[in-house]
Amino acid sequence: MEIDISDIDFARLRDDLRDYFGTAVSSFPMAMADVVNVDTASNIELLNIINQTSLNILDYVKNDYKK
Repeated sequence: MEIDISDIDFARLRDDLRDYFGTAVSSFPMAMADVVNVDTASNIELLNIINQTSLNILDYVKNDYKK
């Protein structure tokens, strides 16, 4: 399936990535760098970051997306 970048909810993706990396900060303080990277990342960079996680980009396609 091909997804147009404009169909991705980047605000929700950024929030979830912040939570994903933020949970590691309490046991691994160096993870704070990942949180900062998420906060400053462009939308394209967020797509690269999500590929390093167990999160699925399809979960961030806006509801009004039509094939």
